[in-house]
Amino acid sequence: MMKACLFDLDGVLVDTAIYHFRAWGELAQKYNFEFTEEHNEKLKGVSRMDSLEILMKLGSFGLNHEQKLKEASWKNEIYCSYIETLTPNDILPGVKEFLDALKVSGIGIALGSASKNAPSILERLEITSYFDAIIDGNQVSNAKPDPEVFLKGAEQLGVAPSDCIVFEDAEAGVEAAIRGGMKCVGVGSPEVLARADMVISNFNELSLDILITKMDREVA
Repeated sequence: MMKACLFDLDGVLVDTAIYHFRAWGELAQKYNFEFTEEHNEKLKGVSRMDSLEILMKLGSFGLNHEQKLKEASWKNEIYCSYIETLTPNDILPGVKEFLDALKVSGIGIALGSASKNAPSILERLEITSYFDAIIDGNQVSNAKPDPEVFLKGAEQLGVAPSDCIVFEDAEAGVEAAIRGGMKCVGVGSPEVLARADMVISNFNELSLDILITKMDREVA
């Protein structure tokens, strides 16, 4: 039985992935290597510090702990300068209508994101009030595919993981949902999100009735 929906942020509710890509790209330039879109796929759903570790391997450079903190902070400042331009018009298609339907139906809504900037992004999009729980990168110690962020969301909602559906655009996020014992809707490419229980291109393709029917079939 579906009692709660847990949403990733970047690529699901709003497309801020391009801002992460640009910010990490500027860091890559400092260390004289090209950061590609293919590289960026490896960072989806991954925490800032773990993303930096991936970049260090890609660029074959090393940093001590203090330098890592400094560079991660520098990258975040660049990213924040981009997200300051966000408005409610940047919410992805169909998202607000789907959140409205969940609210009317009394289904719990939580955010489960690795982003430490999640609260400020929700405020800029003017959708904070939809969420009964917000779990972000400031509250978890383990990055996806570890299910910690989603399990904490379910706990705060007072709902069993088996009664939750996760919405994710990243392979690591889908894996986190599976490890947490939750159903998952992938938002994006069926090839990348093949392990999700269903995949949509965007929320214009999904209604609450369609979701419930699909998940009932999965359970059956």
